[in-house]
Amino acid sequence: MTATRIDGKAFAARLRERVGDYAATFENAAGRKAGLAVVLVGEDAASQVYVGAKGKATLAANMASFEHRLPIDTTSETLMDLVEQLNKDEAVDGILVQLPLPDHLDEQSIIAAISPDKDVDGFHVINAGRLSVGQSGFVPCTPLGCMMLLTDRLGDLSGLEAVVVGRSNIVGKPMAQLLLDANATVTIAHSRTKDLASVVRRADIVVAAVGRPEMIRKDWLKDGATVIDVGINRLPPEPGKEKGKLVGDVAYDEASEVAAAITPVPGGVGPMTIAVLLRNTLVAAYRNAGLDAPKDL
Repeated sequence: MTATRIDGKAFAARLRERVGDYAATFENAAGRKAGLAVVLVGEDAASQVYVGAKGKATLAANMASFEHRLPIDTTSETLMDLVEQLNKDEAVDGILVQLPLPDHLDEQSIIAAISPDKDVDGFHVINAGRLSVGQSGFVPCTPLGCMMLLTDRLGDLSGLEAVVVGRSNIVGKPMAQLLLDANATVTIAHSRTKDLASVVRRADIVVAAVGRPEMIRKDWLKDGATVIDVGINRLPPEPGKEKGKLVGDVAYDEASEVAAAITPVPGGVGPMTIAVLLRNTLVAAYRNAGLDAPKDL
């Protein structure tokens, strides 16, 4: 058996197109564009790439993009003041402070300062609480993207056994909650789980989000499992090459021999993150304008 490749890039493209269409509808109804503000502190190279990509994607989706680039020595007070201005700005529906922040800034305090109704990253404790009790709020983009891929592939998840490897607040915990809400039976596993391989082997659905290259091997997987690989790791470069290969947390080639379906790295979960960010921003815009968001967003 060779696993079906779950094409996150193609799914994300369709989602972004749908968001763009609904963003145009929103503009006609509200008399303004939906707006996303992204704040970048410092000159981290990877963060600059991400911020640039988010800005381009926002504009391509018929939404307004507001970029705020601050120097690395920006004080907490200055950043807090900017967040407060964005909270009050009616043209801004979503606020994203690019992480990681420089060491002298407290990430949790900054995230807590963002209005929960503009927290399109879904990191605010109020949105985490809403998710945990089944209320409507914003869910972190990566796990929500994973959930979209799973339901598109499997439909009803009721009664399926799911194992999430990883317990971060950004992916592991919200992913487990989404699966639980979909009536799956959920286990959260991690680096200290005893006999991790045997736990993973029970799963109909495996979500790998642990940050260890190719940790999950073929013999860890149940025949016919659906595997969502959130990991993105760069291996050391081969002789004569500048960059090493990008791989996930799952050994893709061998896992494909037993899994029914699997996301590749790259081209699986990664493209979904920005697409879901755009989706969250548009949902926020509809809510902020007192309008009902489309059901299929």
